[in-house]
Amino acid sequence: MSFDLVALPALSRTEIDRAEPLRGDEEKLAALWSKARMIVVDTRGRTLVADRGTRLVDRPAVEFGDQPPVNAVLLGEQDGVAWFAVLMPVEEDERVPVGRSWVAPELTDEPQWLDLRQSGATLDDRSAGLFTTAAALFQWHRLGKYCAKCGARTVLEKSGWVSVCSGCEREEYPRTDAAVICLVHDGADQVLLARGPEWPEGRFSVLAGFVEAGESLESCVEREIAEEVGVTVRDIRYLGSQPWPFPRSLMIGFEAVADPAEPLRPADGEIAEARWATRADVRKAIEEPGSVPGLGLAGGASIAYRMLQSWSGAKTP
Repeated sequence: MSFDLVALPALSRTEIDRAEPLRGDEEKLAALWSKARMIVVDTRGRTLVADRGTRLVDRPAVEFGDQPPVNAVLLGEQDGVAWFAVLMPVEEDERVPVGRSWVAPELTDEPQWLDLRQSGATLDDRSAGLFTTAAALFQWHRLGKYCAKCGARTVLEKSGWVSVCSGCEREEYPRTDAAVICLVHDGADQVLLARGPEWPEGRFSVLAGFVEAGESLESCVEREIAEEVGVTVRDIRYLGSQPWPFPRSLMIGFEAVADPAEPLRPADGEIAEARWATRADVRKAIEEPGSVPGLGLAGGASIAYRMLQSWSGAKTP
C-alpha cells in the first residue's frame, strides 16, 4: 500500500523569495538596508528562538552598521524587507550557554538559543526557511575557506553566495550533497527501521545514504538498502525532499517495498540494529513519545519523521 507525505517536511517550508538578483546589487541592497532585518547565529549553529519555538528573534539590520557587514549573508526578501544573517563574534559566542543538540528542549515564551534540529519542527514557515538557509550557508563557508584547485584562501562575494579564490580567481558556489532516504515497508502494516551505532539504544529511523558518482537516485536506494541491511527492495517511488544542512545534504525521500521474511543483515560499523515495526506501534510512538518501550523515532525536524508520520497515519502530538 503506497502513501504520500501529509505535509511538507519541516525544513522544506519557506515564505521568503531567495532574491538571487539582489545578491550582487550593492545599490539596491543599500536602499533596502534601513528596513532590513538580521538574525544572529552562533558558531554551534544556534540562534535565538521565541514564542515557544515558533519564531526567530531578529533585530534591525542598522544595529550592525550603516551598510551590510562583509560577513553578512542575504537570506532573501519579503514585502520589501531584506533578511540577513551574521555569525556571532567569537568573544560573544563564548558567553552563550552550551546546550545539548540532540536533547529536545523545553520550549518557553522566553528567547532560547536553539539549533535547527531542536527548533525546525516548531518554527513558522518563514522562520524555518530563513534558519535553514542561514545554517546551510554558514556550513558551506566553514568548509570552503580554501580553493579546491590551488589551495589559496577564498573571499566571499555576492552577499555570501559566491567564494572567489584569492590566488587563481576560481569561483565556487554553495555545494549540496545528494542523499536518498527511504521508508521500506512490506506493502501492508510493517516498516523497516534501523539504528546507527552512534545513536542511543531504542532510537530508530528509516534508512539513508549518499548518492555515488554516476549513480541514479533509484539505483542508490537499491544499493544502500542492500548494503545496510541486506534486503532487496522493489516498487521504489519518490515522496519528497528536504534540505539537511549538517553539513550540506539534500535528503531525497522515497518509499519501497521489501519482504519481511528476508533475513536482516545489518552492515558492520554502519547499522547497530535493524528491525520491523508495526504501523500501530509507530503511530503510538509518534503520538505519545516514550509510550512504546524501545521505540524512539527521528525528531520532528527531519524528513524521516514526516515519512513515518505519513505512512502510519499518526497525528502530530
